[in-house]
Amino acid sequence: MRTDTPQTEPSLESLPARSPLALATPTTTAPPDRPVLDIVVPVHNEEGTLEPSLRRLHGYLSEHLPYGFRITVADNASTDRTPRIAAALAAELSGIVSVRLEQKGRGRSLHTVWRRSDAPVRAYLDVDLSTDLNALLPLVAPLISGHSDIAIGTRLAGGSRVVRGPKRELISRAYNLILRGSLSARFSDAQCGFKAIRGEVADRLLPLVEDTGWFFDTELLVLAERAGLRIHEVPVDWVDDPDSRVDLVRTALDDLRGVWRVGRALATGALPLSRLSRPFGDDPRDRLLGGVPNGLARQLLGFCVVGALSTLAYLALYSLLRLGLGPQYANAAALLLTALANTAANRRHTFRIRGRGRMVRHQAQGLLVFAIGLALTSGSLGALEAADAHPSHSTELAVLVVANLAATLLRFLLFRTWVFAGEEGRTPAAKDRPGGAGGPSAQDERQAGQGDDAGADSTERTTS
Repeated sequence: MRTDTPQTEPSLESLPARSPLALATPTTTAPPDRPVLDIVVPVHNEEGTLEPSLRRLHGYLSEHLPYGFRITVADNASTDRTPRIAAALAAELSGIVSVRLEQKGRGRSLHTVWRRSDAPVRAYLDVDLSTDLNALLPLVAPLISGHSDIAIGTRLAGGSRVVRGPKRELISRAYNLILRGSLSARFSDAQCGFKAIRGEVADRLLPLVEDTGWFFDTELLVLAERAGLRIHEVPVDWVDDPDSRVDLVRTALDDLRGVWRVGRALATGALPLSRLSRPFGDDPRDRLLGGVPNGLARQLLGFCVVGALSTLAYLALYSLLRLGLGPQYANAAALLLTALANTAANRRHTFRIRGRGRMVRHQAQGLLVFAIGLALTSGSLGALEAADAHPSHSTELAVLVVANLAATLLRFLLFRTWVFAGEEGRTPAAKDRPGGAGGPSAQDERQAGQGDDAGADSTERTTS
């Protein structure tokens, strides 16, 4: 039957604290109307593999999973007998449904089915069942308990047992090294076809994911990690499918294009990741404790990185300006230029404030902080000149480095307690957005509608 399930846009507020799922009475016979787990199996021309794999998966879940389940076969424009086999199995076995999409793309099928699912935990696995199903309970358990937001199988962690050729092994490890180097990814295996996600996280995260192909997994994980969501990794036993029809060269090129697109979006702050943030701690009592600095370690690390780059830029500018100006004028000009860039960089990257709201105020306050730093460095230069009328250039730089260290510590304290106090992660107000007051920006509208676009041109038919 044709599905016309209405979609509602998720709230723009950040996610609530994690909590264990309120589950119905466990069943091992037939899933309830609203299952706990919805497993999507994307397929394209899999008439030889589909039936034995589905029977094996259904039998395993019926015997070992203590919760209600649903298996959703997402057919991606198959031209062989795959749709008929899926419909026949759905009619025979309770808990199996089939969905037909008229366009190809693994990401498109996951995007479409996950967003329309009513299950509190949504997963997917490859139709060849390369991953040992004994890893399924460890995969979904941290999501059900409220410990994690996303769970992934990994073939590259200690404890995994993998059987595959050296070519695929090399490509997989090289790809993950690229992700670590370019997008600072910390998860170990982006492309293993064995993942699960909590429903409320999927509803909020999927509208931000653009890819409809093989890069879908990577984009989803990178955005989740950058938003501070917790990703749980499960070492798996995995046997390569010798009949795999994935075009490795084309997939690699598409992945590299995706890495560039996502990296650029993250660098420009185009993604509203604050919608995905979780409160500090999962225990409500954590948020009632007074005097506990939130995110101090992360802020300090970000500030140090920005400060180190600013100091290098300052010393370079000072050395350049010193060729034509006296030490005091060169110091003031170099410090002013780097102070403006330093405030803007700390505003965006250290304290994660987006939008133009209060930007001028923050820069004005930053200039006052700059004046304090100028007083410290100028006073240090004055003291040096009083002690030595003609100090060497290296001595001047050494004195300025020490003075700047003191000014940097004071700058961090003032930024945290005064300039950006209580504003970390603030998203632009409606009046600050390009769309004007009372409406979302064009960028937000495009991202919010991304999930709808992924399946808008597809005709879906569900058999249950």
